[in-house]
Amino acid sequence: MTDLPEQKSRFRMTRRRLILGGSLIGGALVVGYIAANPMQVAGAILQGGGGDPEPSAFGPFIRITEDGWVTIVSRQQELGQGIHAGLAAIVAEELDADWDKVRVVDSRSNFRAYGPQMTGASNGIASNWDLMRNAGAAARTMFVAAAALRWGVPSGSIDVRDGIVSHLDSRRTATFPELLADASRQPPPESPMLKQPADYRLIGTDKVRRKDSLSKSTGAQVYTQDIQRPDMLVAMVAHSPRFGGTLARFDASDARKVKGVVDVFAIETGVAVVADTTFAAWKGRDALRIEWDDSEAETRSTHELVRYYHDIAAGRSDVEPAEFDSKGDDPEVPFDGDVADFAFDFPYLAHAPMETLDCVAQVNGWDVSITSGAHLATVDQVYAAFAARTIPGKVDIEVVPAGGSFGRRGVLSSDYLVECVRIAKRTDGRPVKLMWSREDEIASGYFRPMSHHRVWVQLGPDGFPTRWRIHSVCQSLLPVGPNSLATEGITHSPYFSTASTVDGKIFTPTFPVVVGLWRSVGHSYTALVMEHIVDQLARRAGLDPAGYRRVFYEKVGDRRRLAVLDELCLKAGWGTAVETGWSRGLAIHEAFGTIVGHVAEVRLVDDRPIVRRVVAVVDCGIAIAHDQIAAQMEGSIGFGLSAALYGAITLKDGIVQETNFDRYLVVRMNEMPVVETHVIPSTGRPTGMGEPGVAPIAPAVANAILALTGQPTSRLPFLDGNARSNSDVSVQS
Repeated sequence: MTDLPEQKSRFRMTRRRLILGGSLIGGALVVGYIAANPMQVAGAILQGGGGDPEPSAFGPFIRITEDGWVTIVSRQQELGQGIHAGLAAIVAEELDADWDKVRVVDSRSNFRAYGPQMTGASNGIASNWDLMRNAGAAARTMFVAAAALRWGVPSGSIDVRDGIVSHLDSRRTATFPELLADASRQPPPESPMLKQPADYRLIGTDKVRRKDSLSKSTGAQVYTQDIQRPDMLVAMVAHSPRFGGTLARFDASDARKVKGVVDVFAIETGVAVVADTTFAAWKGRDALRIEWDDSEAETRSTHELVRYYHDIAAGRSDVEPAEFDSKGDDPEVPFDGDVADFAFDFPYLAHAPMETLDCVAQVNGWDVSITSGAHLATVDQVYAAFAARTIPGKVDIEVVPAGGSFGRRGVLSSDYLVECVRIAKRTDGRPVKLMWSREDEIASGYFRPMSHHRVWVQLGPDGFPTRWRIHSVCQSLLPVGPNSLATEGITHSPYFSTASTVDGKIFTPTFPVVVGLWRSVGHSYTALVMEHIVDQLARRAGLDPAGYRRVFYEKVGDRRRLAVLDELCLKAGWGTAVETGWSRGLAIHEAFGTIVGHVAEVRLVDDRPIVRRVVAVVDCGIAIAHDQIAAQMEGSIGFGLSAALYGAITLKDGIVQETNFDRYLVVRMNEMPVVETHVIPSTGRPTGMGEPGVAPIAPAVANAILALTGQPTSRLPFLDGNARSNSDVSVQS
């Protein structure tokens, strides 16, 4: 929810307002928990390299008000993944709060108070697990101490449940509001006593449900597109249709004639049209006459890039490889005997979240105010400061929920937010809302990188690998060093356990086409590479794919993967008969600390895969909210299946051909399989859930097709962009 101006000044946290440990501020107990700051370098940047930087940053904290509400301030952005419910449940469990009186708000940008505010890598729960538990337990300890002092009884004789503090022997009780003032005066414990999983009453139960369902269902949820400011302008930008293209010249005379257009000017990324309304800005942009300079632009088509990638893998280019995970393999020694040779090609993919990119910014001298669904608020602060020629401490970002992202709002250059700030610098202090159309968003780049993988596997007499050699060609997602994200999911694969030598090479070509993090990142293709190869090797050896995998897992003693495999086979009915024309495909992959297994039931209709059922088994450590895990798995499978069936961004003479959902297709409701999610019981630390479910769905489908036809998959998507001729065929049929 967007703060009103008076609310903004009242609740904005400052060094003077935030008292370490606990304090009563405006009738509220604010509890912070100290945690070592993992990003001192970022802190130094935010401090401008000088001043008096904090030795550590507060983690998430709790605000308890006199009306009994427990408010959790979240430094993680809500992108649709339901992070608020999970964070609230962790605090409420340790605090023993009334779940119905717990709510969550997003924090504003404040590095000193919250440390790095970055949502990504599926780490929302994992990175806040200790912080939230300690914050909740510390607050509970302070209430217990206050009650013990008031009643003159030992702290150990006091119980807390659902926001009620009680002394059983004397039958005295008090609510959080009744003890609020006394609790605020108690010293916070340095190491509060935490619950054991066996004592949980909230975590892992069906009671943990989303806190934002009502507002999103009724349309009350405020997104950036809903933000209105007095005297606000709306801006749209004309960008080069080719990556690397720059502005040569433009004629804005017709654009200025459009009713509502206020100004037209060039910025670093193109030509900005500023108007009173979105419609006027759009019409004004359409009226521009622009000449682009393509001398440094990418002008090749997709088939030319694919051919170039193949040349790189074969050593027919000047791109230098980097080695990864070598175990003594000599590249000069040829493979001999039984050798399996594999090649895979993957296209560029767009993120295509429901809410297109948008931002509201206002620049007044040194002060910059931003409202946005900021994925990386800390990074955005720094880049916004550069764009406005101020310091990061002068940039205030109000973080609001976003209608999806899948990585697009987490671009390390903060591209669209910087674009909005640059425009706002030209509007004499008036706030500006930048709007990107669907075409702008899909064609703008920061795609999942295109990639090519070439793999050779030498097999022993038993049909198991003795040597692996892998060449991965992919644009780098890292500013420096080898492109390790291109091979995540390969480098630590258990399938190397039977091989005496492994040799890997990473090739990182550089193009003007910009790439970025896409949901599940490198795992989005390496899962298919490894899991589909394993099925083909099992087929060559005449072994069951599940049993073949079991040999690898047992060799490395991977109990987690073995448990997922056993549960997956049980729940999916692996090894039992399936109707004629249908088959099952299995894939198991680890990403972001979570192991996910899928079994997909597939048939082919006119060579088009129809997926009717997916059984998913998840080991994500302790399960905070089973309903949330199931929702993430369903969303991940729909997202991954869309990419596997249809997803591809293609270039023709350097220009993106798919610019809206008419050509960049996604799975429709009648194509969505039934998804059954099963969670492996665990008391281990929670791991990621936002992305791991994406990776295994493509190889599960590919392995089912292999079982049906004997034909392997060497490229994605399974279908081309116009292949919805059978979309009237329900997956349930």
